[in-house]
Amino acid sequence: YVFKGKEALEPYHIHRQSSYLLGRERRVVDLPLDHPSCSGQHAVLQFRLTAKSDTGKLVRPYLMDLGSTNGSFINGEKIEPEKYVELLPQDVLRFGYSSREYVIINADV
Repeated sequence: YVFKGKEALEPYHIHRQSSYLLGRERRVVDLPLDHPSCSGQHAVLQFRLTAKSDTGKLVRPYLMDLGSTNGSFINGEKIEPEKYVELLPQDVLRFGYSSREYVIINADV
């Protein structure tokens, strides 16, 4: 889900691919970030198989900042560039100085 201030914007459905490139370079990114403080190829969201259980495969989301100029943030904390960080339910993502916030919500919950 995407929020700008208190306004909920059109949600992105991100269950169709294993990874998504985020940034301003609309010709190559999967999820556009239009704020001028965001880099052309800013971050990647990837779903990774982490374990198998009796109930099936466990796939978890991870975020990696691609060395962007103004950083990527999880719950207000800037993440280290070029390292995957596991996303937990209800984590709030922000990119650069954009006021838009992104929350990954599992529809199965």
